[in-house]
Amino acid sequence: MSLTVLGPLPETADRLDVVSEWPIDDLIDVLGREKEVVEAALAKLDYSRDLRAQLFVPPELTVPATFTGHRVYVCVNQKGGAGKTTTAVELAAAWVAMGYTVRVIDADPQEASLSGEWLLPRFDGIAENERHTLTDVLFDRQPLDEATYETSVQGLYIVPSGDDLGTAEYDPRAARDGSLRTAIRKSKAPVDITIIDAPPALGKLSINGLIAADQVIVPLKVGALDRKALKDLHKTIRRVQEDENPQLVVAAAVMTSWDKSNYAGLVGAALRRDFPEAIIAPARRNVQVAAAADFGLPVRALNPKATTTGDYDQLARLLLPVKGAAA
Repeated sequence: MSLTVLGPLPETADRLDVVSEWPIDDLIDVLGREKEVVEAALAKLDYSRDLRAQLFVPPELTVPATFTGHRVYVCVNQKGGAGKTTTAVELAAAWVAMGYTVRVIDADPQEASLSGEWLLPRFDGIAENERHTLTDVLFDRQPLDEATYETSVQGLYIVPSGDDLGTAEYDPRAARDGSLRTAIRKSKAPVDITIIDAPPALGKLSINGLIAADQVIVPLKVGALDRKALKDLHKTIRRVQEDENPQLVVAAAVMTSWDKSNYAGLVGAALRRDFPEAIIAPARRNVQVAAAADFGLPVRALNPKATTTGDYDQLARLLLPVKGAAA
């Protein structure tokens, strides 16, 4: 089976404005207050201008950051349906198109996981009893490289989840704090970027991902339940930064399934309040995301002009330079 090769987007691809001053910040002080107070603050904004899709970059942030070697990202949110897997896949695809070699670690034990339904590992010529998963790595039965497989996309590799990964959450022999970080550091695979797709829970697997990562990506679906979950997620990330991984940085928050609305503005303000150091990026709603999984390919491979493709491509280029580009 031939590999899909990803390249740059067409020049006609839809692009968002990148801003460093965002009127959404004016909403931060009214979050959680009376409905009338919130509505009055929203009324002061220009709906067409201030609440349109745009990428916010904190003014003190230099983008893209210099790439100095292998980098580890974790996509984390304890709410299911937040867009973690889509974010992991589309950022991976964008970075592959920029010249990087990317490995995605599927740390979600759900049956319809990334490696079970979307980026399928290629086990060509490997007997079933010799195929390894993240479970083997976390139980220290195999090194990470032995569980790393090609996908149908050239330059994109997957560490599959496995049906029994959930046992790592409660078995004291597996996924001890820092075990995934150790496995990544011991890896000899020639990959530039590792992306960890964390499960929808703040348990051992997500904590392992946060300890292993250099940078966090927080996908958040624009919806009430996800907003309420921000508090626990914020506390967990800050605790890991204080204790196990002081170098951890929240690089970006992605508002998935984005549509222009007052509510999206309030979600953006909540993200600015909790993660002031992060890029805030919309990923506009697109029905082709669901179809992409059926083909086992990123949306980018199926429709380079899709808004989802362009939104993640822009974010990827704000986070990292094209590989080999002069600093």
